[in-house]
Amino acid sequence: MDTKGKPRSGLEPETSNPANIKTTLGGTARNVAENLARLGAEVQLISAVGDDMAGRQILEKTSAAGVDIQHVQVVDDANTGSYIAVLDSGGGLSVALDDTQVMSAITPDWIYKNRGLIRDASMVMVDGGVSEATLETVVREAKKMGVPVCADPSSTRLATRLCPILSNLNLVVPNELEAAAICSNEYEGYDPDASLALAREMVKRGVDTAVVTLSDFGLVYATSDESGYLPSNARNVVDSTGTGDAITAAILFGISEGLEMVECMKLGVAAAGMTLQTGDSVYQDISLDELYDHLIG
Repeated sequence: MDTKGKPRSGLEPETSNPANIKTTLGGTARNVAENLARLGAEVQLISAVGDDMAGRQILEKTSAAGVDIQHVQVVDDANTGSYIAVLDSGGGLSVALDDTQVMSAITPDWIYKNRGLIRDASMVMVDGGVSEATLETVVREAKKMGVPVCADPSSTRLATRLCPILSNLNLVVPNELEAAAICSNEYEGYDPDASLALAREMVKRGVDTAVVTLSDFGLVYATSDESGYLPSNARNVVDSTGTGDAITAAILFGISEGLEMVECMKLGVAAAGMTLQTGDSVYQDISLDELYDHLIG
């Protein structure tokens, strides 16, 4: 569950700030799954929630969005994962806290027991919220079965978990800070050229396609054959939470439809533009028609 607070004016430290506070469903892989389902894809989610009110609400609403949740574990005596974000007055992230200890239930053994899901999938997406051993198991089983894998670090703190599996990833979608952490670089602020260099570096390390999301500024991407920068088309920024997940979902959808990579990136920018203009982590009205309506030229 994501709880987000956006100050009504400036953000003053060490005191209470008047703000607009909203709670929505979250989780990187869950957000990607919901976006994909709303676009019409068939999606199955492997995850874990606590046996609590938040967990039940997540399962109910995620299922209602069209995601198959039968492989989500409900863990007794555990808290459902939660994320608290303090935004700045422009909607960007100032600081965040997360508690995802329940994800320790997604072990390598659990992945192996459910390897049939990987075998039957056209692609697999995994986020950095699971352990390194679990990440390695996902990649190993997918590679064995010839299924492409996409990964999203989820946070700067978890980004280096992707380093050992980087050469086995078909697609990786970090933000600027996460990309810098993966490449062991210092982040020196918004710079599309620097981010593009990081994307190219990840391709050199074996990733087929590297995308670096730029919050409300669009994205850069690189493959062994092409690279580029696509600016955001958002008219009004309300909240940047979930934009990277929308980008990942739209790109995966485009790949599944056999589109050229640059067209997949355009879908990603369109999805981000819609998500930036809502307080929800997933734009509730996202659809294939809406996505194409928001495409950049």
